[in-house]
Amino acid sequence: MIRRRELIKGGVAGIGALALGPAFWEGAMAASARPGPGPYGPLGPADANGLRLPPGFSSRLIAQGEVPVPGTAYVWHGASDGSATYALGDGGWILVSNSEIPGDVGGRGLGGASAIRFRSDGSIADAYRILEGTRFNCSGGKTPWNTWLSCEEVDTGRVWECDIFGKNPALARPAMGVFSHEAAAVDEDGRRVYMTEDVSDGAFYRFTPDRWPDLSAGVLELARVAPSGEVEWLRVPDPSAATMPTRKQLPGYTVFRRGEGLYFDRDAATVYVAESSADRVHAYNTPTETIDVVFERKAIEGESPLADTDNVTVGHSGDVFVCEDGGDLRIGVITPEGEVATFMQLDPNMHAASESTGPSFDPSGRRFYISSQRFAVAGAVFEISGPFRTARPADTRPPALRVDAGPTVSRPVLRKRGLRVAVTTGEPGTATVALRVPRAGRPPLTLARREIPT
Repeated sequence: MIRRRELIKGGVAGIGALALGPAFWEGAMAASARPGPGPYGPLGPADANGLRLPPGFSSRLIAQGEVPVPGTAYVWHGASDGSATYALGDGGWILVSNSEIPGDVGGRGLGGASAIRFRSDGSIADAYRILEGTRFNCSGGKTPWNTWLSCEEVDTGRVWECDIFGKNPALARPAMGVFSHEAAAVDEDGRRVYMTEDVSDGAFYRFTPDRWPDLSAGVLELARVAPSGEVEWLRVPDPSAATMPTRKQLPGYTVFRRGEGLYFDRDAATVYVAESSADRVHAYNTPTETIDVVFERKAIEGESPLADTDNVTVGHSGDVFVCEDGGDLRIGVITPEGEVATFMQLDPNMHAASESTGPSFDPSGRRFYISSQRFAVAGAVFEISGPFRTARPADTRPPALRVDAGPTVSRPVLRKRGLRVAVTTGEPGTATVALRVPRAGRPPLTLARREIPT
């Protein structure tokens, strides 16, 4: 998978010229994330929990909606959605989970969020509420200072910052915008929070606090993406949306059709963004402020191992796990090697009318939590254990180089005559040339790449 907006990887010693003829460009018309077996293998039959998993993996039921959490008296919430985990000093960890229940009673919302505390051996020590009185809490985001950002997916939705221990009341953060919030991702290096908006003409947002890490005040912006993939950030005049929705205040913004899952991969300096209605996953590189499409369903011929992209998380290996918004009840994996595969699937008989939500790993990267939102009506949270990859592939980012190419050409000319590209770098090796297609009003699509010995 191409993590950064690069045309060429690798290099040549001194100056090299690559004559990229029609055969190269004709063969490059393929999806950037290509279907493959993936790192985990084929799915087995459904287990006792109705989960189809690869060889060596197993599941256990952690919590079920409207039923006490095992070993506690706390009744778990319904419609579990976004989640995250937090390491504790004693070797245990905390799992937080949103409740995507709409409506209210007496002016108080029926949604919110809860937490489960695990001992170091994985047994459950406690469960409790961390947010209540809110509506339709969809996904959210983990902060480096160990709070949970819970997002309300309603037109008047806000971000709520929650104490994961449940000791202090949650705080609304209206400066982060009033809109149909889906998810949040905190870039601790750039000191910003990125957010998605789950509506058909939604925007991709970022929030820069006035004083890090205080989220009570700051600047809210939304993205306008150039055909080159460069992102311009436009300041939202009125984050409170008192008279006009935030996205409507800035004509010319780039539409993200139902922006959903969001995750910041610090090692890659990349924010992964799922765009559900377009069936895409984007990769936004924070230092360069550029964005790519790393998965697009329609770029895959025939059956795809992933569709209806929704919640997103990243494993210790750099593998991107993507839930489906309904669809075939699958969770896909997009690997650093450039493959997309099905990782697991909910059995449609046991999980009828449900969907997978809230993917997150425990601090070790060896336990994977997901929810089946409407399992047995009220939903459930499951833990999956097995031989997850925990090491990242070797860093393949290129050395400093210079690229000189001919003028922009049309597709017919490209197919017929090709394009000459010159590469200058100080290290011998292999050059990898990638084909990128700019698209007006939308992020560019990286179609394919090919290695060329130099």
